[in-house]
Amino acid sequence: MLVTLIFGGNQGDRKALIGEAITEMSSIGKIKHCSSLYETAPWGFESPDSFYNQIVTYETNLLPEEVLNKCQATEQKLGRVRTGSQFCSRTIDIDILFCDSQIINTTRLTVPHPRLTQRNFVLTPLKEIMPDFIHPVIHKTITTLFMECEDTLKAEAIEKCRI
Repeated sequence: MLVTLIFGGNQGDRKALIGEAITEMSSIGKIKHCSSLYETAPWGFESPDSFYNQIVTYETNLLPEEVLNKCQATEQKLGRVRTGSQFCSRTIDIDILFCDSQIINTTRLTVPHPRLTQRNFVLTPLKEIMPDFIHPVIHKTITTLFMECEDTLKAEAIEKCRI
């Protein structure tokens, strides 16, 4: 299965934390693609600290819930503290965007990520590495979703992928 993850954070050494998280997640399987590193504006809340975000795809034999467990363990290892607030500053956040073209709705996991079509900071790097991928629920390409997105918050590539 090809799993697509987004890494983000706006506290601490953002670039180093994302790099460490990407490396840590390599235990689930081989990296297939990675986007540039993006500097992005906070979405859904106010903060003086911008985020760094990067998308990486991994080829894995794990089940989606096993990938989720590894994401959450990695977040905890890298200092993520869950406050109960959905939109807040954090050291690291790892979200599952896609698991191939599977549609998953459990109490712990919803894939595709339910808000990815509303977020420029997700669609911009997705468009870079998988522009023709068809969203399995909406049945539109990432490029089309990007063009239709009303979010105009900054998402600026600052460094090409080095993986």
